[in-house]
This record gives sequence, C-alpha cells and structure tokens, in this order.
Amino acid sequence: MPALAGLLSEDSIASRATSSPHRSKIKRVIFLFMYGGPSSIDTFDYKPQLAKDHGNPLPFDKPRVQFRDTNNLFGSPWKFRQHGESGSWVSELFPHVAQHSDKLTFVHSLHGSNAAHGGALLKIHTGSDTFVRPSMGAWISYGLGTENSNLPAFVTIDPTLNHGGVQNFGSSFLPAQHQGVRVHGGIATINDLEPSASDAVQHTKLALLRQLNEQQLSDSGPEVGLDARIKTFELAFRMQREAPEALDLNAESHQTHEMYGTDDKHTSAFGRQCLLARRLAERGVRFIQCTHREGESITWDDHSNLVKHHPKLSAAVDKPIAGLLTDLQQRGLLEDTLVMWGGEFGRTPTAEGNDGRDHNPHGFTWWLAGGGLKPSYHFGATDEYGYYAVQDRVHIHDLHATLLHLMGLDHERLTYRHSGRDFRLTDVHGRVVKEILS
Repeated sequence: MPALAGLLSEDSIASRATSSPHRSKIKRVIFLFMYGGPSSIDTFDYKPQLAKDHGNPLPFDKPRVQFRDTNNLFGSPWKFRQHGESGSWVSELFPHVAQHSDKLTFVHSLHGSNAAHGGALLKIHTGSDTFVRPSMGAWISYGLGTENSNLPAFVTIDPTLNHGGVQNFGSSFLPAQHQGVRVHGGIATINDLEPSASDAVQHTKLALLRQLNEQQLSDSGPEVGLDARIKTFELAFRMQREAPEALDLNAESHQTHEMYGTDDKHTSAFGRQCLLARRLAERGVRFIQCTHREGESITWDDHSNLVKHHPKLSAAVDKPIAGLLTDLQQRGLLEDTLVMWGGEFGRTPTAEGNDGRDHNPHGFTWWLAGGGLKPSYHFGATDEYGYYAVQDRVHIHDLHATLLHLMGLDHERLTYRHSGRDFRLTDVHGRVVKEILS
C-alpha cells in the first residue's frame, strides 16, 4: 500500500487488518520487559542436572561467539517447586507468580541472534539488530489503529533509554503517530499543551495550525512528516481530556494498591507501572509496555552478585505481576489481553567469576498469559543445562509472528513500502507457533 494512502486513510489500514483470514484472539498487549536479561535457569526453566553437575566443566562446546568468558557449571542457588494442577516448576524467587502458573504458557526454547544488550533489545523490540526498524508496538498501532481516539494506541512506561534507546519504541519509517508515547510511571501525570489556555482557545489555535499545514500540503504536495505532525498535535489536544484521569492512580481503592504492592517501597515502582498498564488497557490502549530495572545501575544483567541482585529484582516485580494477572482476570480483561514476560536474552549455566552469569541468547524462557493461548502449557526445551534451545525452537521472528496472529494480523501481509521494498516486523522470516494456541 502506498505510504501516503496509509497516512491519510485510517479506514484503509483497518480494512486491511480485518481482511486477515483469522479472527483476533486478543484486543491488547501488556509487555512486561525485564531489562538486562533475567536468568531463565534461576526462574522458570528448572534444570536438576545442572544442580547435580555444579562445579564441573560444561560437557559440550560453548558458543563460537561469547560476550564474556565463563567457567564451570553453576547450579541455581534457589530451590524450585511444582505449582498448580499443571505441576509447573517455578523458582522460589517468584512465589506470587507461581500461584498463577496454571494461567501461564511457557516458551522454553526462545533464541535470538545477538549476545550484546543493544542488538538484543532491538531484535526483541523491532525484529532487527542491524537496521533501524519500527517497533512491534508501532506495527500494531499501524495495523489496527486505535480503540480510543483520545489516547495513544501505544504507550511505554519508564522505558530504558540505553541500548537502542527510543528506537525500541519508535516508528522508524512508519508514520510518526504510531511511535510509543513515553509515560513516567513513578509520577503518572501529564502536562497540558498550554495550561493557561482554555479548550476553546487551544482548539482555535489547532484549527489555524491545521489550516496552515494543509495549505502547505496543497502548495508543496504530499509530505509524510507534516501529516504525522498534524495528527500528533491533535492527539495531544484530545489527550488533555482523558489522559489525566487515566493516569490518576489515586482513583484506585486501597485494596487494589495493596494487591499491586504500590504501598510497599520495595514493590511500589513496578506496582505503579502494572496498575497503570491495567488502567490504560481498559481504556483502549492496544500496546502497553512496562520496563523493570532498579535504576540504570542495577538491572537483571548479573555478571556478578547474582545471589544478591536476583532476589531483590524478582521481589520488586513478583507481587505486582501477580496483582496484574489477578486484576485482569477479575475484570474480565485477561481473556482478550496478552501478557508477555521476558528479557532480551537469558543467562549462561556456566559461571562468570564466582557469582555471575553471562549473556545467553541461545536458549531462554518467556511466559505468556491471556486469550487464545493454552494455559498451563510448556512448549520447547533447552538442553539439560539450559544453554541451547534444542526442542521446538522459537526464534524472535516466530514470537512476533505469533503476537500479530493473536491480534488478528497476518505477519506476512502487514507490510509498509519504504525505499522501494515492502517491510514487515518479521522481515522475511517467522512462523506462527500454532502449538501454543488454544
């Protein structure tokens, strides 16, 4: 579809999306991104053989390209227990999430192509670790439009500005109105465009601005960036009516705040993110991302101090995530919402130093929850130590293809013509992982 037609006709975008050969299973996505790369073998990928062989050399070859050197096998310092009717093994690091194990769909065989944070984050968020491409939230916004014209289709809460920065929630060559709107979860407020002006005055100014911009379009011909700016100004004006209420967490009950852990200093930061995500989800925002890190200096990137940091990091998100899952289910939202949890890669089963793990993009675990999925289901596997995905391997492109499928979008048909070729989120790869679909 020509770029200008995509810009000027939201109906044409929607019609292409609804012409997909399957119905959407979900209406919205909440992506819980654990920045830095949590260790799958210490959280959701139980490896008893690793514990037995702790301290021994790895009995097979390490990857040809490694981020850092590692030593012998390092068994998990934490105990795993089976939970729920499914008997899913979950680490003691996540006692609250473990109570929801029968809702979760585990993908244990994810693998990527980059062992560095920057490339891995871009791969997860945009499908490319080498070129600037639109983020998955931007593709969903472009493909489906918005359910609420007074709020963005794509919101990212407290994203890291390291390792790819704004590219991780940008729109690249897609129209600019599809990029993620960044919100500060700790403050959860939004400023007016012009606080001293009344709605009528602002409306008059925007009408004049649109008239001038349209005159420029008429005089100089189609201009992609200008049309996007018009839409962005108008959205910002409309957001003043609805965004302040949507971001007002004080409207929630004491019981709700307690459920999310916003009343506890250890869980309040991510609890606010998760609560805000639910409020945005029920108001029609299609793609919401929450990013967890304990400041830029303490992330899930535990090259050392694994035993010290992973408990602190998991405790900060465990209760809020469990609260989100409970709240979504109680409100009837979980059946048409996809919740995704994971990082840009996992960690090695071999030790870095005495108390750390290196980056491992060759085999790691994410879990999903929500509509259209088989609950309490485990798909794929890594080897007996958790280094390589060896069974039913799922590439990042496959994950993206499945995400779009659940939204009712065909990843091979959702394209945008740029620089003489058609681009898509999955590039020329990807398959829908039908085995995990209900």
